[in-house]
Amino acid sequence: MPMFPIQLFDVESSTFTYLLVAEDGRAAALIDAVERHLQRDLLHLERLGLQLAYVLETHAHADHVTSAGQLRKLTGARAAVPAGCGIAAAELQLEDGDMIRFGSGEQIAVLHTPGHTAGSVSYLWRGNLFSGDTLLINGCGRTDFQGGSAAALYHSVVDKLFTLPAATRVWPAHDYHGQSVSTIGWERAHNARLAAHSEGDFVALMAALDLPKPRLIDIAVPANRLLGLRHGV
Repeated sequence: MPMFPIQLFDVESSTFTYLLVAEDGRAAALIDAVERHLQRDLLHLERLGLQLAYVLETHAHADHVTSAGQLRKLTGARAAVPAGCGIAAAELQLEDGDMIRFGSGEQIAVLHTPGHTAGSVSYLWRGNLFSGDTLLINGCGRTDFQGGSAAALYHSVVDKLFTLPAATRVWPAHDYHGQSVSTIGWERAHNARLAAHSEGDFVALMAALDLPKPRLIDIAVPANRLLGLRHGV
């Protein structure tokens, strides 16, 4: 049975948050929550009668502060984060190949997809790929901070994500052009940065971007390493 996440959006940072609901209609997981939308997300849980089992991060974001720590306190959920992102406060430090289980038989597979940051992960659930900043719709995340590497991102996408079934739905952490979802098949054939490009071409393209420093990076990254609780957990 096809299942889709509930996709929520933060206009200020163009961040997508994803609410995954188990087939039993009771348990849920939340990916890449945003601090300013804490009450919105709590209301979704209340309206739908859901018990939040996990709050997950794809990486330590540089453009917004997470509400994972507050959600954990208020709901009893467990925090699950990439092991390579320095988010020591979380209960689960995730490695490539790990499985997160919630509800009645639901499984979220963890894929280590470094490049945007050294620790970045993607999550795969019921034919839905939550690709963080690794793979965006017709693009990809930048690779010039937090241990980023254009070569690593190229291999994360081409050797790992592009080998998934073509029908796999791609749900990115951000979109800046009004798009919401894609597929692996479409991205493999058409992605402007990664489709039909060599590693060398891609590395040169990323080196030439000359992007400004993210405005909130000095606030967001330290806070996100504490699950958004700036004074500790």
